[in-house]
Amino acid sequence: RKEFVDLRVNYVFNESIQKPFEDFMKGFLRGCPARKWKMFLPAELQIVLQGQRKCDWNLLQKNVKYIEYKKLDQTIRNFWTVFHKLQEEKKKMFFAFLTGSDRIPGYGLEYFTFTIEERKVENPDEFYPFASTCYRILLLPR
Repeated sequence: RKEFVDLRVNYVFNESIQKPFEDFMKGFLRGCPARKWKMFLPAELQIVLQGQRKCDWNLLQKNVKYIEYKKLDQTIRNFWTVFHKLQEEKKKMFFAFLTGSDRIPGYGLEYFTFTIEERKVENPDEFYPFASTCYRILLLPR
């Protein structure tokens, strides 16, 4: 029985997936050569591929640049008050809105910057915030 179980486990977890895994690995290594990844420790590689898991959202606020706004403007204070009250999942959704990805870069938020710029419109109450993901700019009406 032990031999049967060992052979069955080997088949299910190794032999049955060998060809699909080889095909996947061949394609993956074509785009991401293995020799380039060897410089990373496993934990570092995970961060590079998946991004940071924990976020210090205060660093995000600290590294913002403002155009047409000042740090103490009421609109900005309201924005950060609401942002910090959001649940973690909603904060990541905002990050995805701003950057196009909900994953925090591997280097963390310590060096991440973005800009909040006033969206000049006649009636600001009729417009939603708009994000330029390429340039990491949040256009925020007053």
